[in-house]
Amino acid sequence: MNKSDDAGHTDIKELARFCIVGLTATAIHYVSYLLLQSFMLPNIAYTLGFIISLACNFVLSAKFTFRTRMSLLRGGGFVMSHLLNYLLHIALFNLLLWCGVSKIIAPIGVYAVVVPVNFILVRLVFRKL
Repeated sequence: MNKSDDAGHTDIKELARFCIVGLTATAIHYVSYLLLQSFMLPNIAYTLGFIISLACNFVLSAKFTFRTRMSLLRGGGFVMSHLLNYLLHIALFNLLLWCGVSKIIAPIGVYAVVVPVNFILVRLVFRKL
């Protein structure tokens, strides 16, 4: 196996770890949202769920997915990438609600769109900072 094959194999492993962490963070977000939306406005519940999952996602992304040290620079980059990600989340979430999608189902549609964007942004943070 040559060096370029090793790099491709490493990228596949990294993508697999990203998927595991992403599914975990998404589950945390969705369960938090489901619990909170029963007694608060959907946008507030969605945002709080996002923040809860963000903290877990940062630790898991640094330690498990990208196997890098956590730092203030990476933390700041992670938060900034997720701020952009959040804006995409909340815009799509509200668009789906406006289109009549159930507030229980709308987050699932959002996740289908934002996960690939999130991978690119987070990978940049952990590989470039």
